Amino acid sequence: MTETPTRVRRLRLDRLDLVSLGVLAAGLLCWATGALPNGDALASLGRVAPLVLFLGTVMVMVAIVQASQLFDVAALGLARAGRGSHAALFACCVLLASATTVFLNLDTTIVLLTPVMLALAAATRAPALALAMTTVWLANTASLLLPVSNLTNLLAADRIGLDPLAFAARMWAPQLAVLAVTALCLWLGFWRRRHRERDRYLVPARSPRIADRRLFWTAAAVCAGFVAAVVADVPIQLVSTAAAAVLVAHCLRRRRDLLSWDLIPWRLLVLTAGLFLVVPALMRHGGDALVSALAGTGAGDAGVFRAGLTGAGLSNLVNNLPAYAAVESVIPPGREDALLAALIGTNVGPLVLPWASMATLLWFDLVTGRRPGVPADQRLRVPIGRFTAAGAVLAVTATAAGLAALVWL
Repeated sequence: MTETPTRVRRLRLDRLDLVSLGVLAAGLLCWATGALPNGDALASLGRVAPLVLFLGTVMVMVAIVQASQLFDVAALGLARAGRGSHAALFACCVLLASATTVFLNLDTTIVLLTPVMLALAAATRAPALALAMTTVWLANTASLLLPVSNLTNLLAADRIGLDPLAFAARMWAPQLAVLAVTALCLWLGFWRRRHRERDRYLVPARSPRIADRRLFWTAAAVCAGFVAAVVADVPIQLVSTAAAAVLVAHCLRRRRDLLSWDLIPWRLLVLTAGLFLVVPALMRHGGDALVSALAGTGAGDAGVFRAGLTGAGLSNLVNNLPAYAAVESVIPPGREDALLAALIGTNVGPLVLPWASMATLLWFDLVTGRRPGVPADQRLRVPIGRFTAAGAVLAVTATAAGLAALVWL
């Protein structure tokens, strides 16, 4: 029997890859030169370790679930719910993405809904970019209402001392304002008639043929368990690790062809680790004074807007998690509104640059087909210029609307 020679695939680096490697190199240089002391570096990496574990394992989970065709079946159900009407499909997608983000969290929305949206576009010829942008925008902007919706919310709730009901009582008006602005920007920027090929999308008459039923039902059980565990408030990094382990074990027994080193999202892991070395180093060497000058003391309505807009701006420069921590550290005790404003800025504002939030980075890896197992007809080219311009419009208008609702409530 003649063996087929193994083809070695060349590693091709795009601009985001180079940015990720550059950030990590800068972080390691800060650590090596003492610009970031050893103790601070280890503490920062220890803080980000759960996030790195989640990012690594959840992308393994998604790649295997995508190969199971579970997302194709879910997309069919969503297509039939809209009955060919783009307006009805838009409403269904907005409600679904908002509810998933509010009651589970933004990462779950990205992980579970993005592949569904891509499969939906491939099956119906509905506008793929509109469906994908609905997911990534609402994963960020619908994450204000409950502490569980976003990791930054948990940080703020702990600092202020609010339980979930009290937190929701303060944030319901900003959340509604932000959702209204997001829906309007989505419709005008991506969903109206000029952005789609036809007046009505195609509703598939038949369900997709499942090629591997054992993998399909295993993936369905894992996804159901994932959602149940998140609702039960199990740490999400443990949930994603267990889900990935079950699926990898299944593939080791029955589908070894689905396993490869490409499953590991190295760019996300490299960038995350790098950011949590670079940002603390910058804060030690004048960054804290700069953030304090930008954010102010949070006094009065003007101080609330200042804190929120500072959080939004910093999020797009360095990522929203370290940005929130930086703004929080300079706001004096007792300024509850300013802390909530910083939360609005760092949740709603990071929509301009791809690295502004980890949810957006996850989304980019999924929609561009960088993950193994993504069918060619479900890969999407995202125009960076349009993504940045549209994101800037939404970031400014939605952040301002949320801050106004917080001040006037």
